[in-house]
Amino acid sequence: MSLSQAQIDEYQAFASRLADAAASAIEPYFRRPLDVTDKGAAGYDPVTIADQAAERAMRELILAEYPQHGILGEEEEAVVGTSPLTWVLDPIDGTRSFITGIPLWGTLIALNDGTRPVLGVMNQPYTGERFSGSPAGAWLNGQPLKARRCESLSQARLMCTSTEIFSEPAQLDAFRQIADEAQLVRFGGDCYAYCMIATGLVDVVIEASLKPYDVQALMPIVEGAGGRMTAWDGSSAQHGGAIIACGDPELHALLVERLTPFASR
Repeated sequence: MSLSQAQIDEYQAFASRLADAAASAIEPYFRRPLDVTDKGAAGYDPVTIADQAAERAMRELILAEYPQHGILGEEEEAVVGTSPLTWVLDPIDGTRSFITGIPLWGTLIALNDGTRPVLGVMNQPYTGERFSGSPAGAWLNGQPLKARRCESLSQARLMCTSTEIFSEPAQLDAFRQIADEAQLVRFGGDCYAYCMIATGLVDVVIEASLKPYDVQALMPIVEGAGGRMTAWDGSSAQHGGAIIACGDPELHALLVERLTPFASR
């Protein structure tokens, strides 16, 4: 479904309302005593009342304003709409950081037009930062963002949330080989790392085992700033799995070539 600029502007304004609603639901719980439930069948996958309340607040707004739209979120069942448009929600991406009081988390909101995500928001209410992206560009609190050029891996700043996300030994080995060649490697960023690509402060993020709601809001932000974000084999990142994001398209192409053999989801 092709959207006009006027429609994108309308939905972008609505995405900001969703971010505000989620922030209001989340903020009373950050850095407070909080019950945490482990919903993981394998590994530790925490969820809190803040996650659930934020997604419920966003879903209620969508159902009230755009009942024909679909909804795909982390905490509740998917809603299939009568429109090709689907809102893709992760109320708190980085719940492990959230429950440990570290502000490297954010609310992710994307609008998928049935083909790809056309706009995305990452909102961090504690720091007061709102990243957004669309075909027209990427912004932080309304200020334009631009990824930096970095054609050489030896000069690249690389991030990954945790090596635990590489469930396949071959993928972990591939990551480690690339990390050994990078200038600097940092862990623990979740969605924040991708937004740092858009600011020009990080060059590469390499991860795996991601879900659609982990990535769709970040794609328009990275790409709106001039970067690239795909699966390891260069196909669309929107379905999750093994993901690579780069600020420099040339470095992205080089890394896709190296990672393609290990790109199984």
